Amino acid sequence: MKRLTVIQLLPELNGGGVERGTLEIAKGLVNAGHRSIVISNGGRLVSELERDGSEHIAVPVHKKSLWSLWQVPRLRKIFDEIKPDIIHARSRMPAWLAYLAWKRQSFEQTRFITTVHGLYSVNAYSKIMVKGEAIIAVSETVENYIKTNYPDVEQSKVVRIYRGISPAAFPYGFAASDEWLSQWRSQYPQLINQTVLCLPGRLTRLKGHLDFLTLIASLHAQGTKVFGLVVGGEDPRRASYAEEVRAKVIELGLSDHIIFTGHRADIKEIYSVSDIVYSLSNKPESFGRTVLEPLAMGRPVIAYAHGGVAEILASLFPDGAVELKNLQQLIDKTRQQLDGAKKPNPHNPFLLDHMIQATLGLYQQLADSKPKS
Repeated sequence: MKRLTVIQLLPELNGGGVERGTLEIAKGLVNAGHRSIVISNGGRLVSELERDGSEHIAVPVHKKSLWSLWQVPRLRKIFDEIKPDIIHARSRMPAWLAYLAWKRQSFEQTRFITTVHGLYSVNAYSKIMVKGEAIIAVSETVENYIKTNYPDVEQSKVVRIYRGISPAAFPYGFAASDEWLSQWRSQYPQLINQTVLCLPGRLTRLKGHLDFLTLIASLHAQGTKVFGLVVGGEDPRRASYAEEVRAKVIELGLSDHIIFTGHRADIKEIYSVSDIVYSLSNKPESFGRTVLEPLAMGRPVIAYAHGGVAEILASLFPDGAVELKNLQQLIDKTRQQLDGAKKPNPHNPFLLDHMIQATLGLYQQLADSKPKS
């Protein structure tokens, strides 16, 4: 098998699903004996990336501006010097810059692929994500999005590779350590022996925090005492929304029943002490990692069943599926779960090893096929 040199490009390495997937593939490449390089504007995950054996090249490919086109010659020089087998673009602006540099580079063996991580707005800017010689779709939802919105794309180029997680990272039946539990109870004593409903995700309107608050208020009105746990940091660009959410807590009289934890690195442990985890995004997501993670651990998830989230629920926990914005169904499903305590399917098909092997297999297949014309 040929030793590959693979360059992945994304805006930054500060956290998120795209970033995590990039690091996972990078580590998989290194473990398989390949050379792994990531180009981004940098961020707090660079140290982890390099610790796992990959190289990082800092280039400001993150700004959605025409000024970013000045980076094309720089990228072309990098590509000509490194002579990668694969250039893998994971976001729109880096994809445009990499594509323009790739088309002009002197080394003809390099192959260009993209991953469609999101259900982007359909326009000329987004179309770059379907210009790859191979196009990875992270779910059936994304595959259908490409077919519907870009019918001129050769469907043979589209490869569905589900994102996945490691059973070791999110083991079924996981229980937090006594030490962690002691610290948690010390920090949040009001949660001891209480029913905890958890909504993970940054404070952005997309994540459905207002619906979550309505759910908590409705349960209290019906005599069901629960605590709502909002796990995720505030987005500095959306400070007004965070203020709106906190004002809603006061308006609904929930100040003693809602906790905002901010960003947490111990999400696995938090899932383990949550009675139910929620995903209430008002727009369909391409996949839904924060749904998969708790389900893989055996924690029930109730979610709006659209996009990739619906695919995960159908496989692991159909009882958690709720129609979009159907608040009464959301309340009813929650009460049913609290009364019945159903368990997710322990046989998770969305595995990290599958994602890595399928992606590396695609890299090898492209590297072994004829170069660009």
